[in-house]
Amino acid sequence: MAKVNRAQSTAPPDGGWGWMIVAGCFLVTICTRAVTRCISIFFVEFQTYFAQDYAQTAWIHSIIDCMTMLCGLGFALCYSPAIAMVGKYFSRRKALAYGIAMSGSGIGTFILAPVVQFLIEQFSWRGALLILGGFVLHLCVCGALMRPITLKEDHTTPEQKQICRTEKRDFQQASPYSTLTKEWVQAHLCSSLQQEYSFLLMSDFVVLAISVLFMAYGCSPLFVYLVPYALSVGVSHQQAAFLMSILGVIDIIGNVTFGWLTDRRCLKKYQYVCYLFAVGLDGLCYLCLPMLQSLPLLVPFSCTFGYFDGAYVTLIPVVTAEIVGTTALSSALGVVYFLHAVPYLVSPPIAGWLVDTTGSYTAAFLLCGFSMIFSSVLLGFARLVKKMKKTQLWFPAKESDPKLQLWANGLVAYSVASGLDQKDESVVMAVPGYNPT
Repeated sequence: MAKVNRAQSTAPPDGGWGWMIVAGCFLVTICTRAVTRCISIFFVEFQTYFAQDYAQTAWIHSIIDCMTMLCGLGFALCYSPAIAMVGKYFSRRKALAYGIAMSGSGIGTFILAPVVQFLIEQFSWRGALLILGGFVLHLCVCGALMRPITLKEDHTTPEQKQICRTEKRDFQQASPYSTLTKEWVQAHLCSSLQQEYSFLLMSDFVVLAISVLFMAYGCSPLFVYLVPYALSVGVSHQQAAFLMSILGVIDIIGNVTFGWLTDRRCLKKYQYVCYLFAVGLDGLCYLCLPMLQSLPLLVPFSCTFGYFDGAYVTLIPVVTAEIVGTTALSSALGVVYFLHAVPYLVSPPIAGWLVDTTGSYTAAFLLCGFSMIFSSVLLGFARLVKKMKKTQLWFPAKESDPKLQLWANGLVAYSVASGLDQKDESVVMAVPGYNPT
């Protein structure tokens, strides 16, 4: 069997085969995220066929979304690794690469929404699901494009290799019947896992994880209830599906343009703030949605929400990489997308229960909006506290450095440092009016 050669590189190439990785990730997002978004078009069909209320019917979409995001289940074996591979191949243009790769979600939604509605009308919901299943099989082609790459930070040092060889030899010499063998394996397995998932103990990552829970809770119900809500205010089935298409195509624009903008020199160091801005504005869109009860008003909503949805989705891997680094990015993204699964599972049924209880969508949409705004505020507050702590630590350090304690007495500068180097003395001597005697 031919041995696969890993591509060797000391730094992310920012191009080359990386664009094929982007293309593969683009197709993966179409086959995963776009397909699961279009499941909302089946909502009314499911509700009619099974004769269930909103809360019960919403569990179908929730379980599909949950399985998509859980690592190792559903689409996650394709989605999470594809996202991580893009981060391996790009550094300087990372946000742009992620924007293009994840725009597949918007393009897929734009194309698939009317197609799915047509398939339902022609072949019923069973036939439409069967055809979608065949389409998703193209994920096998996407996987063939994922060529491994070894970066400089991934190389093990000679000391680490020696430790690994020693541990392997010790393990081979250990008796299989020894009572210490099991303890030895457990200890080294725990050590390996601790090193790989050490980012879980980082305070910044913990705050990001909590924020992701609230953000994921807010973003999911719209893709379930936008079509039913539009139908409830008098929009036709085709027009309701058209709203999903609009949301999808504007999502593409948000993916690419926001990724390109935040890669510019003037905004690159503010990518974290841009992420907070996008999540917060999506929350505000939710708060306005109950007042929009006609197609001319729902179209601008789909445009605005779609743009900022694409914007913050593009920056999730970028913000995660900023916190944990590229070495642990794959594991960290796995945890982040795993955390998406829990809100994705419970938020649509909770929203459906609110609709059944109150008889309107207002409470459900307001809860989602406030959840996304809280997610943004939480991350912003944590970053502000961290910045204030850094400022407090910097000033005492500056004051404790005798080289920096200078006072001016008229035109003469004095330093309390016990010994100045020649360069410092020449600076003091150069002060006009200075007389050493």
